[in-house]
Amino acid sequence: MTTTAATRAEESTAAAPVLHLAFELGQARWKLGFTTGLGQRPRERTIAARDLEALEGEIGRAKARFGLAPDAGVVSCYEAGRDGFWLHRDLVARGVVSHVVDSASIEVNRRRRRAKSDRLDVGGLLRQLVRHVAGEKKVWSVVHVPPEEAEDRRQPHRELLALKRDRARVTNRIKGLLASQGVVAELSGDFLEQLERIRLWDGRAVPPALRARLEREWAKVELLTGQIHQLEAERREVLRQAADPEVRQVRQLLELRGIGENSAWLYVMEFFGWRDFRNRRQVGGLAGLTPTPYQSGESSREQGIAKAGNRYIRAMAIEIAWGWLRYQPQSALSQWYEARFGQGSSRIRRIGIVAVARRLLVELWRYLETGAVPAGAVLKA
Repeated sequence: MTTTAATRAEESTAAAPVLHLAFELGQARWKLGFTTGLGQRPRERTIAARDLEALEGEIGRAKARFGLAPDAGVVSCYEAGRDGFWLHRDLVARGVVSHVVDSASIEVNRRRRRAKSDRLDVGGLLRQLVRHVAGEKKVWSVVHVPPEEAEDRRQPHRELLALKRDRARVTNRIKGLLASQGVVAELSGDFLEQLERIRLWDGRAVPPALRARLEREWAKVELLTGQIHQLEAERREVLRQAADPEVRQVRQLLELRGIGENSAWLYVMEFFGWRDFRNRRQVGGLAGLTPTPYQSGESSREQGIAKAGNRYIRAMAIEIAWGWLRYQPQSALSQWYEARFGQGSSRIRRIGIVAVARRLLVELWRYLETGAVPAGAVLKA
């Protein structure tokens, strides 16, 4: 008699029952939910946040409560968020099978108003964990946890992006303060000297309180600019001297015209350097650049890209796609865009650039994997 995969999973579960554990993580308290299967009232407990000794004790008491052996397996889950991956690594070190779940992929009630509490959340996670372990793989999306070294390599470019956002926020505040007095000024390195010469709408000098505030704001700009230059210098030094495989991939991307330090570094450290893509669909899906069709009966429409992937990569992919059209006009991808979208309206061209971004991302993945240069692309001299 042939045994199906579902029967084998059921027999395996019956032969070796496991404890299912769901976390609802908070700043002060953690809500824990335990069960051994669907239809069973879960055991719920609350412990102090980050109290790993209490967590170990609750796992032991839950095994005793459900009649499991002390060495019975444990499968856990929690939502990806501010706590990051340190809890996942601790659980794995304890022999627990841990799943970090994408919060946006968790099923919720579609009613306009729905009850929500930590108890309800942990109960819902627990039920979906049981379904996932039983073989329902599409019940949610599990986050691919990076190695600690790969996670640490993401810090420089993320810090650099944060510093540039902070600097833009401060410079915009300075421009707004000046605009409120009818003044438009260029924020260059000699801004403090300009401040001496600036006159308001009625010819008066900048009032002392406003001037003091602008000087303090400009000091923030100079501090942030110095930190940005320091990070960029450190990155250039790494690119010159390091021999890591990831750095070699960055150098490989930099050989292509239209790819600069910012994009090459981010692509590798955030995306290509530590992930093992199997096909182009995974590349586009993780970047959130896949289409989302909506079909119901005779109604059919496209809702745009999914935006479910890495937001850093998605933003950079769109930016690099525009640059690719400019710096690689003879490439097959650029010519395809011009033939299909080049004569359309601005909206059509923006839609087309998303397709270019997705295709270019796949081409860059193949370039790093096999060394095959994108068709028609030109390398830097």
